[in-house]
Amino acid sequence: MEKIAIIDLGSNSARLVIAKVLNGGYFYVIDELKEPVRLAQDMDADGYLRPIRIQQTIKTLSTFRSLYESHDVDKVFAYGTSVVRKAKNQKSFIDEVQNSCGIKLQVLSQEEEATYVYNGVINSMDAPKGLIVDIGGGSIKLINYNRRVLNYQDTLPFGAVTLTERFSHIIDPIERASAIESYVTESLKNLEWLHTIEPESAIIGVGGSIRNLGRISRRIKKYPLDMSHNYSVNYEEFDTIYDTIKPLALEKTSRIKGLSSARADIFPAALSVISAIKQYLLGHLETRAIRIAGAGLREGAMLRYAHPPVIEKPINDILGHSIYTLLNHFDMNIEHAEHVFELSMQLFRQLKVLHKLPRPFVKILRVASMLHDVGASFKFYDHHKHSMYIILNSNLYGIPQKDLIMSAIVAGCHAKDTYESLDIAKYLTLLTPEDIEAVKKLGVIVRIAESFDRSCSDIITGISCDVLGDSVILKTKTTSDASLEIKDAMSVLPEFKKAFKKNLEIL
Repeated sequence: MEKIAIIDLGSNSARLVIAKVLNGGYFYVIDELKEPVRLAQDMDADGYLRPIRIQQTIKTLSTFRSLYESHDVDKVFAYGTSVVRKAKNQKSFIDEVQNSCGIKLQVLSQEEEATYVYNGVINSMDAPKGLIVDIGGGSIKLINYNRRVLNYQDTLPFGAVTLTERFSHIIDPIERASAIESYVTESLKNLEWLHTIEPESAIIGVGGSIRNLGRISRRIKKYPLDMSHNYSVNYEEFDTIYDTIKPLALEKTSRIKGLSSARADIFPAALSVISAIKQYLLGHLETRAIRIAGAGLREGAMLRYAHPPVIEKPINDILGHSIYTLLNHFDMNIEHAEHVFELSMQLFRQLKVLHKLPRPFVKILRVASMLHDVGASFKFYDHHKHSMYIILNSNLYGIPQKDLIMSAIVAGCHAKDTYESLDIAKYLTLLTPEDIEAVKKLGVIVRIAESFDRSCSDIITGISCDVLGDSVILKTKTTSDASLEIKDAMSVLPEFKKAFKKNLEIL
């Protein structure tokens, strides 16, 4: 097992992420640190990084080094992005960082930076076609992919910090926002490929300003899950937030709940960028929402190191890779998890005439059945509740947030406690009555499947169900004595009848 440190030095902030790399191409973050450096500030005049910004950056990087050395990391990857790339005093800055901090800074080309961001997004989101919009402090990256293949990428030479500075002479905030939108729109006109992208492409936002937008949205809606990744802000909601913030003076903007104080002054410019892109593509793209990616350059860099095949080809099974990351991280019995999922799928197919759930519910069943025991890594007693909590906070890739919530509740239903005993009231605002009924049915399926591998010995290998009147006859195919498994499954009979309105007999 290795530990690696990734440093992402951007125009507005510097970030350090420390991760453990597991066998099999998996990794998980164990520490991180973020500091505002505003490296791009005051740079527009002559293209030189300012001494005060350089010193602040060196101080931050020295702090980063102290932290990653305390973790005894094996490798350090430090990346400079657009602000360092276009700085006229780039070489002297890199040398000063090396001499002062002992950190060797690699300056990513425009294409390399776009590829790292693409790697982070495409291997964490189930969106086959998309336009990635990465809003940084000194640049805006636009990346188009189709069928999970990168087609086009361009970088606009301005970002939230530089736009804020460039238009600071306009006193009225609404006029300033309009001027920024017009400026961005004129730059978009130079990207002819924008109107060649597929109409069904998703708009996927990356970067701190985008995450702040999602955080504000969740605060407004009192959204029950505090998770940025795969959260969507529809256009109507965006317009409401933008129209509310656009006329505000800085002192009022900084008091907005959910908005980072270090980003308050540049956030309006970032919203103007989003608005310009949204309006420019409004007649071309079918989407009416901005999806937020919690993974970007840093995650792309970590993944490229932990799982090198992604350099050539994206992960085919995003959700599966994310599930196995958790299973390996918590040192779970993977064979048992796989067998419970296999048995759950057999039950799902055999009982389809009763549950009538469509294919998309398989994703929910997969997460719940494979991670049903993950809570036991914390404490065996009430581990079903711990599993529910871990899944809810797992930030699993490749699954919508609503499906993640349903998966967590299904996993919470897999023990003898009933659905009603779970503390899930705050999540019910996102679920329909039909969703709740589906959760109860899937919970029973996982309970039976787990019972059928009670001894973790793969004794029960096959299942067949016959629906006869008011009863379901469940027959098992076994390799040896399955008394323990069948006896354990018998405890599910009352919940089976409640969920499926049928009696269950197990043979």
